[in-house]
Amino acid sequence: MGLIEVYIQEVTRRLPEKKRRDIALELRSTIEEMLPDDYSELDVEEVLGELGNPATVASGYRAQPMHLIGPRYYDLYISLLKVVFPIAAGIALISLIIDSFMGFSQDEAVIPKVITLIVEGILRVLEVGFQVFFWVTMVFAVLERTDKGKDQSPLSASLQKWTPNDLRSIPYIHKKKEITRFNVFSGLMWTAIWTTVYFYANQFVGVYEGGDRIELVIPVFQQDILLNYWPFILLVIAMEIWLAFYKSIKRQWTKKLANFNLVLEMITTIGFIVIVSNPDVMNPEFLTYMGSLSDTTAMQFRNAIVGGSITIFIFAAALNVFDGYRKSRIH
Repeated sequence: MGLIEVYIQEVTRRLPEKKRRDIALELRSTIEEMLPDDYSELDVEEVLGELGNPATVASGYRAQPMHLIGPRYYDLYISLLKVVFPIAAGIALISLIIDSFMGFSQDEAVIPKVITLIVEGILRVLEVGFQVFFWVTMVFAVLERTDKGKDQSPLSASLQKWTPNDLRSIPYIHKKKEITRFNVFSGLMWTAIWTTVYFYANQFVGVYEGGDRIELVIPVFQQDILLNYWPFILLVIAMEIWLAFYKSIKRQWTKKLANFNLVLEMITTIGFIVIVSNPDVMNPEFLTYMGSLSDTTAMQFRNAIVGGSITIFIFAAALNVFDGYRKSRIH
């Protein structure tokens, strides 16, 4: 993709979503007017150099001034906040979920426990947000006041004055193949949730009964059988964490990323089929109970559950793999 497209991307990504399209058209028109009819890449670099750092151009389109941190450090400041906050919030939420599930007792009511967990999660994220905002702001405020240089041009990611050559190290990211921080964060959260539920399935997954106090009376799975597969589960956890880390670096779907996602889905699907097909993994009491409710035998009910869950899992995995390759081919 040309330097003009990357330059426009670097300007508009710093602006509100609703303004990006109009400003992109206006900026493209301005650049084309400044270029000669039969222009070369050298002409493009000269024009972009005249326009200046994308952060400076973007600040000119903003309605509000940037007074909290000066223009020299503001772009780096916002970028660091966007990187640090999701990581810190994710770690805080994952640790909260694990601590809550590990400390869960079967004598506790489930619904109040879930409500408490949600409230604590919101408070934890707010606390982390305030801490991140305070300390990052403090660091940049000190930098702003100790920088004795008179040049107030915004710094690039390399902490040097921006030049058009900086665009060469920035990939052009198509909107439809972009991987957002929310995608990475939600993936890590899902890994933390299913892992905790797996290792404590006998405390969370099953038949609940009760009026004022809802209690788990018949677990679906036999926990000792599930724990026999712990090496495979740890392998999947490590691969999912690595996939999330890889996504955060690439920021867009690529062929290599889609290939890794394919391998992960294949391993996960095979493991899932092996686990649910184990005749001893489900609690016989649960199968008998559900069979009586559905007017079938325990074996018939088990076969229906196993077949249905495998079909759904394979379909979801195939859809995920297809979506990854589809996005990786977008140009």
